[in-house]
Amino acid sequence: MAHKVRIALDAMGGDHGPSVIVPGAEISLIRHPDTEFVLFGDSAVVAPLLDAHPKLKASARLVHTDIAIKMDDKPSQALRHGRWKSSMWLALDAVKKGEADVAVSAGNTGALMAMARFNLKMLKGIERPAIAALWPTLRGESVVLDVGATIGADAKHLVDLAAMGSAMAQVLFDLDRPTVGLLNIGVEEVKGLEQVREAGTILRQVPLPHFEYVGFVEGDDIGKGTVDVVVTEGFAGNIALKSAEGTARQIGEYLKRGMSRTWRAKIGYLFAREAFRALREKMDPSRSNGGVFLGLNGIVIKSHGGSDALGFASAVDIGYDMVRYDLLAKINKTLVREVSAAPLDRAAVGATS
Repeated sequence: MAHKVRIALDAMGGDHGPSVIVPGAEISLIRHPDTEFVLFGDSAVVAPLLDAHPKLKASARLVHTDIAIKMDDKPSQALRHGRWKSSMWLALDAVKKGEADVAVSAGNTGALMAMARFNLKMLKGIERPAIAALWPTLRGESVVLDVGATIGADAKHLVDLAAMGSAMAQVLFDLDRPTVGLLNIGVEEVKGLEQVREAGTILRQVPLPHFEYVGFVEGDDIGKGTVDVVVTEGFAGNIALKSAEGTARQIGEYLKRGMSRTWRAKIGYLFAREAFRALREKMDPSRSNGGVFLGLNGIVIKSHGGSDALGFASAVDIGYDMVRYDLLAKINKTLVREVSAAPLDRAAVGATS
């Protein structure tokens, strides 16, 4: 039998801290009994919550720490006063030391990325990390990356993102050869930034046994689910994510106002409220909780800071899947076979342009 999936939790992270982390971890444990946890946090706060969740307590170990990274700490501040001793750092360090297979935190995104990059380092051949998100679509879900780890990207980084995102899609969607598209302002090859066009040329030239590059996709293709993986740099990706989240809330508010205008509308809402709730949750990418930090020499999952217990459980579930189905091995295999050929093709592109 395969070993248990060992998950390190930053128990103090997020807007609600242990009051969400602990019950969320137990929900995930019930779904995946072959899991064990290490929780890093203030024992005076976390221990009583573990006592109230005996199933989790039986499969968990608590490591006390006095330091918690604040949600408004700058990355430099977090590194300065949280390195070596904060709950966030220690969860990441457990992955580095081989004591855990994945770290999950709902804490400060910038601090988590800075600490993860400093502690775990980058995978060989990857220069910059990325955050990949699950995006609800008309077809189901797609992987979109980068949604905010770094700003700007050259062609090689975009090719790296395509390889890493496709490996994640293989794990989550059980696909042998996911489809990949580069986000652009049009599908024509002459449109868009030079870096995006160059990345497209590389992906068309390099043999791609592990994913299928279909070309450029536009913003409306994300929601359509035109491809399994949408690749863009972090500035555009984060704007797309926040725009979608805001639009979901806007439409939800429109529906709420419309349903409260007349007594007939109010009665109709009573019968349809579950459908409206499901619609709101489906539309909002932030409810597909669990951003995956890609490019690191270890697996790190970022839960939304304001998540409830069910939302945090979803992030832990994603971490479980990333480990159980060997995300890092798939990324390494994809990078070696696809991306290693990219520099030669880039030279060829430059010679013929």
